[in-house]
Amino acid sequence: MPFPYEPFDLSGLHTYPLKSRASKVHVDVFARPLARGAGVAALVDSWPDVLAAGEFRRVVQAVVEARATDGGVLWGIGAHVIKTGLAPILIDLMERGFVSALAMNGATVIHDFEVALAGGTSEDVDEALAPGRFGMAEETGRLLNRAINEGVAEGLGLGQAVAGFLDRRQPQYARYSVLAQAHRLGVPVTVHVAIGTDIIHMHPDASGAALGEGSLRDFRFFASNVARLSRGVYLNCGSAVVLPEVFLKAVALARNRGTRFDGLTTVNLDFVRLYRPQTNVVARPVADGGHGYSLVGHHEIMIPLLAAAVIEKAG
Repeated sequence: MPFPYEPFDLSGLHTYPLKSRASKVHVDVFARPLARGAGVAALVDSWPDVLAAGEFRRVVQAVVEARATDGGVLWGIGAHVIKTGLAPILIDLMERGFVSALAMNGATVIHDFEVALAGGTSEDVDEALAPGRFGMAEETGRLLNRAINEGVAEGLGLGQAVAGFLDRRQPQYARYSVLAQAHRLGVPVTVHVAIGTDIIHMHPDASGAALGEGSLRDFRFFASNVARLSRGVYLNCGSAVVLPEVFLKAVALARNRGTRFDGLTTVNLDFVRLYRPQTNVVARPVADGGHGYSLVGHHEIMIPLLAAAVIEKAG
């Protein structure tokens, strides 16, 4: 039977006093105007303690506390971080003690290596692919494979091999190389590759045995580094697949050996939210303790902002 056109009776509604309600946002957490001449730490403190602003502030505090208490700060770096010109920021953080170790994927190493040799990187793939020039830079293919092959033959991981190669040779732009400067400062670097994903795998000098052995060694170094982060911070910056997967396996190994991560802070920083970083970095590792944060923004803005806030906050 059809319902009639009958308005709902509002006469008996039950209401309550507004101030008796638990509200999600209160004036206590509102933003504050910034005084002229204030620094970056003051800027961050002036933000509202709401959503991403509050999470950014807590990430800053976690990094500062991890350095102060020797909890460890481990950075996972994707290639986009190097391609957007952030090597000087990372090197400065290393020099100030805010980097306990670095993890990279294979593309990150390539871009850093090219910067060290030539002062530039990131070829135009669209322009180079059709005529068959993509990935064919002579020095990148020959020298980087040599560094890997010789270093792994000496018992090194990929990160140690390439960082040491650059530090010894001191190419023209070595001061801009995260790898070379990490070696100088004694900051361990691990490199995690998938065969066939990087342009150096296209060259005749590429050795699957060296790449595989070196990357496996680095995974075990990385797992050891992760196991030290029970009170530390892991930041995944710009790696959508490889490093989130490697990080989760390292966490699994550490937990298997009894490591507790109740004090761990995990951070994913990228310009989009993706499944693996959100799941394998932000959520799963801290599901039974610790804190995970996802900061969305462009690396070339967010990483310098984070670095400046951490440096000022630490004093």
